[in-house]
Amino acid sequence: MSDLAGSRDERVAVVGIGADGWAGLAEPARAALRSAEVVMGGPRHLALLPPAGEGVAGERVAWPSPMMPALPGLFEEHAGRRVAVLASGDPMFYGVGAALARLLGPGRLRVLPHPSSVSLACARLGWPVEDVEVVSAVGRPLPALNAALAPGRRILVLSAGASTPAEVAALLDRRGLGGAEVTVLERLGAPGERIGPPPPDPDPLNIVAIRCPPANPEDAGAGAAGYAAVPGLPDGAYDHDGQLTKREVRAVTLARLAPVPGELLWDVGAGAGSIAIEWMRAHRSCRAVAVESQPDRAARAAANAAELGVPALRVVTGRAPDALAGLPAPDAVFIGGGVTVPGVLDACWDALRPGGRLVVNAVTVESERVVAEAYGRFGGELTRVAISRGAPVGGFTGWRTMMPVTQWAVTR
Repeated sequence: MSDLAGSRDERVAVVGIGADGWAGLAEPARAALRSAEVVMGGPRHLALLPPAGEGVAGERVAWPSPMMPALPGLFEEHAGRRVAVLASGDPMFYGVGAALARLLGPGRLRVLPHPSSVSLACARLGWPVEDVEVVSAVGRPLPALNAALAPGRRILVLSAGASTPAEVAALLDRRGLGGAEVTVLERLGAPGERIGPPPPDPDPLNIVAIRCPPANPEDAGAGAAGYAAVPGLPDGAYDHDGQLTKREVRAVTLARLAPVPGELLWDVGAGAGSIAIEWMRAHRSCRAVAVESQPDRAARAAANAAELGVPALRVVTGRAPDALAGLPAPDAVFIGGGVTVPGVLDACWDALRPGGRLVVNAVTVESERVVAEAYGRFGGELTRVAISRGAPVGGFTGWRTMMPVTQWAVTR
């Protein structure tokens, strides 16, 4: 808890407010605003309050820009005064409430939520909230939507402004989903609420609803909308120059790395970025850093990440071990290239958190020598992975064997 935390008598009221403004607030929320000596919020939220002479007399303080760095000083400036904060809908759902809980401590807050835009949208559309995927475009890259696209899915996109509906439509067209049912819900809860197909001039306060078309057997696997959530995406899902961990080996490797929600992976010698990307696709809170020495491959990894719905992948262009300096400590490390470079393996091992997993795939005699020596030092498990795929042999089918992979997996 921050040093800014105070007693429960000094709690900050965090009041969720909708587009219907003061009229839509319950009495406890109104009472918190009436008793506040300072009311903080965005200009749009503050404008929803009645005039000072009609019950909300506290000083009104608009958020500075940028807001987040200014928050500590702002609360120090008004220490000792009764403070209320206005936020959109449910302040703990993609709202300022979570930031204030980190800054002040949860015990310092009294949160009074209003129905979120997601709840209102589902109520209007008749969609069960628990069956809906939510993607936020507010301060986040829209390509994260790619990971949510799947046949028959219902998705709500929290818009960053008036341009978001058109950007969503363009993304769906690129993915071959131009036939998806798209609804734009504007100013939910306000007298001027509007719901319908994407308009030419959407209100900045909008949410985009997408109903993906059902599966078409002829299109299975063709694009992100057809990809499974489990590791082992088709090799064709990636743009690559041959430096790609093949599908079957990738699935085995991810099983050894064992992604856990919230954990961080280092993908060292990332190539096309496939291991880091599928680690992040395992859960929306999984994070990864892809380290690649060749700039063209690093750029390709970033592009692959966006296309496959994990644009938050951090790509570091540089050569390990030097490029690893200063990176946050990982919970898991995959070395797919460069294990023979002096210092790489030791740097990864030293950085790994206790209980973390390290997996190395070796395909050359030289890299196998490094792996065998490390196995002698640290233990773990060795596995030989040999994959054969059926391929035409004249008018028949034979087995084409790929280079075998020696995999070393160890837990620190």
